[in-house]
Amino acid sequence: MNQEVYHVPALLPETISGLQINPDGIYVDATFGGGGHSRAIVSELSPKGHLYSFDQDEEAVANAFDDSRFTIVYSNFRYLSNFMRYYDVEGVDGILADLGVSFHHFDDKERGFSFRWEGRLDMRMNQKASKDASWIIENYTEEQLSDLFYLYGELKNSRRLASVIVKARSQSKIDTVEKLLDIVKPMINPRQEKKELAQIFQALRIEVNGEIEVLKSFLEQSLKVLKPGGRLAVITYHSLEDRLVKNFMRSGNLSGNVDKDFYGRNLSPLKLITSKPIVPSDEEVERNPRSRSAKLRIAEMI
Repeated sequence: MNQEVYHVPALLPETISGLQINPDGIYVDATFGGGGHSRAIVSELSPKGHLYSFDQDEEAVANAFDDSRFTIVYSNFRYLSNFMRYYDVEGVDGILADLGVSFHHFDDKERGFSFRWEGRLDMRMNQKASKDASWIIENYTEEQLSDLFYLYGELKNSRRLASVIVKARSQSKIDTVEKLLDIVKPMINPRQEKKELAQIFQALRIEVNGEIEVLKSFLEQSLKVLKPGGRLAVITYHSLEDRLVKNFMRSGNLSGNVDKDFYGRNLSPLKLITSKPIVPSDEEVERNPRSRSAKLRIAEMI
């Protein structure tokens, strides 16, 4: 599968520069996807260096390349520390996570990630997972649906959306993208249609794949596997993820509360390298419009 068609990585030069790659070091790409970031990291490594790249999607794993400095890990990156133990890796010099959805997923009509295509309401990154978006639409209570649209889609009309979905599913099964669109479009401001539909689909995708809980687990595990001086680079695409990553890198914990010693010194195990996120240049956005919302944050293990 052609990696350029599968996905175009955002902020590639900025990410590689920010990781400050040691040619003999051990690195992790938590989100392999089309392999763009992974190939760039491996190209910086000596024969002593190594990269472990994670992906739970079988189609992404098919993009893996043959290189003695590279290992593909067919798994969710929530199991980061387990697999580092499995490979007898005591510590890594850098970790990258690009939390964006690959172009391939949005463009594959069969996967149900986008409201642009007709097809099954799926959205599973891991095709072996039992619960897809249609299962959530059919089985969640009205309150659960309202909560996920509000929390993960940041939609002000979440209660009305949940209400019309629950009423509609009592009449017939909502298992395709077009059926869901028929139900929710009357609830949406026509001038905001694309934005609000994207928010609805984002909320469902996050819930289907447990993305927020996976991210929390990954961030906590990164502290266990990073060596002192090792760098954590995370690219986010929406405010929920970005807030979580920002607070974690600042405090070293998920609560975002910065612990201080008796003298008022910050006790966080991480040192911020980026006080503000790195965002794509105008040239990159023009070349790759889907990178527009990307934000790169980098921290270093003390």
